[in-house]
Amino acid sequence: MEIQFYDVKTREKVGVPEANVRKTRYERTTKNGRTSTRYALRGTYEGRKLTTFVSREDWERLDVPEE
Repeated sequence: MEIQFYDVKTREKVGVPEANVRKTRYERTTKNGRTSTRYALRGTYEGRKLTTFVSREDWERLDVPEE
């Protein structure tokens, strides 16, 4: 199965095989002291690293390694 990413360099959507995709989390602390987590998928396509943000449910459902 392929996952869709947007390639900024070519300005088009590309499909990346699951074998080239990893899960990652971006955590930050807001000004109010709360912790915010964003879930993302990182893929490699023609030597370029691509990132797409997904919902927590989609992130947990996908069976790929986590960075």
